[in-house]
Amino acid sequence: MSSSATSSGSGGRQSIVTRTVLMTSAIAALAIVIAGLISYPLVRSTALTQAHGSLARLADLTVSALNQDSFVPGHNEPLPRPLAETLQAEDVTGYIIMMSGAEVPGMTPKQVERVLAGVPVTTEGRANGVEVLVEARPIGMNMAVVLEQPVSVVGVTAIDVIRRVVIALILGLLIAIPIGYIAARRLTRPLRAARDAANEMAQGARDVRLEPEGPQEIADIAVSLNRLSQALSVSEGRQRDFLLSVSHELRTPLTAVKGYAEAMADGVVPAEDVERTAQTVVSEAERLDRLVTDLLDLARLGAVDFRVNPVETDLDELVADAALVWSDRAAKHDVELRVERPESALVITTDPMRARQILDNLAENALRVSPAGSVIVLSTRADDTGAILEVRDSGPGLTDDDVSVAFEPGVLHERYRGVRPVGTGLGLALVGKLAGGLGGSAEAGAAPEGGARFTVHLPAAT
Repeated sequence: MSSSATSSGSGGRQSIVTRTVLMTSAIAALAIVIAGLISYPLVRSTALTQAHGSLARLADLTVSALNQDSFVPGHNEPLPRPLAETLQAEDVTGYIIMMSGAEVPGMTPKQVERVLAGVPVTTEGRANGVEVLVEARPIGMNMAVVLEQPVSVVGVTAIDVIRRVVIALILGLLIAIPIGYIAARRLTRPLRAARDAANEMAQGARDVRLEPEGPQEIADIAVSLNRLSQALSVSEGRQRDFLLSVSHELRTPLTAVKGYAEAMADGVVPAEDVERTAQTVVSEAERLDRLVTDLLDLARLGAVDFRVNPVETDLDELVADAALVWSDRAAKHDVELRVERPESALVITTDPMRARQILDNLAENALRVSPAGSVIVLSTRADDTGAILEVRDSGPGLTDDDVSVAFEPGVLHERYRGVRPVGTGLGLALVGKLAGGLGGSAEAGAAPEGGARFTVHLPAAT
């Protein structure tokens, strides 16, 4: 199998491995984005809580430091410079408030009154156009310290945490891509083997066998391809046997026609034998014509343009007409022909010519295998969905294996050639195809008379 054939068959499509890696990478990237979007508010909320806790501890330490220094500020002054510089290093701004009603950035008048009354205040507000965290602690009577820190500091911290998480996820993705590629290649190895096996079968190989491996679904593909290979081998073997059988059957009358025609052309045939010889030529030509007609019918039945002409048909009358013809032929072979008819007319909508063709093929098949003194039964009856045509005989019958292949072209012919009288191997195949073409079905089995039974189910309307 050439690589060009494989590449041309792909049609430029991406392989499963590529699609798997791309899809998993896209899913992972989407997961990273979603994780970032979901994590940011959670991380920010956690950071705000931690920042409030840190600012509250810093406020408590500031109060302790002011009490130890016995600091006595003036009216609403900032913190002492050394303490203010220490807090500024943490991006914190501090105030000392002593008077009720004083305006403090980020705090409402009510919050100012609460802290001056000795109640600690934890809040968030806006100072100089910036969102800030506020922690206020009372120092003494009508005195409090206020610490404020911009919320943006918390946001920067949250973004930094998210950035680190995203970087870690991206690194994990970069590591996972080659691992995913290797895993996908290993997973699709049985599929590539199945593809190669299918291509080999398409090129005529029939000894292809795959070892089921991988996940159950992929292993099932290997099992199905093995069954397909076996079925193709059996089918093609039957086709070869059928063609050999048909060619043999065609060659026999052709040889006779050619031989007698040459004899007559060369004047070898005496004058008194010319008429008999001509009749033999005509008989063999008619036999050849029947073979060709059966082959053409069988080919047309498998084509999309196979046509039927359904009309209202009385099957009872159709069987009666067939019985008139086949009773004479059966009598010549010392075979009794019986007819089982319904009590009243049995009318369905079907193609009467095809239905008669079915009946004639079954009757001819039964007469061929029926020995002298045996019985053939032509039967018709109604059923729940339409009607049944049935031909039974008291001949050698069919085995269970024969029943399963009875309507396959040439199988029974090849199996019993030289063992019992056989025809071309086309008659029963035509019956099966015609029954399907009329919307019905055909089946074979054992007859109560001891031989074979062939039953054709026809629907009420084709």
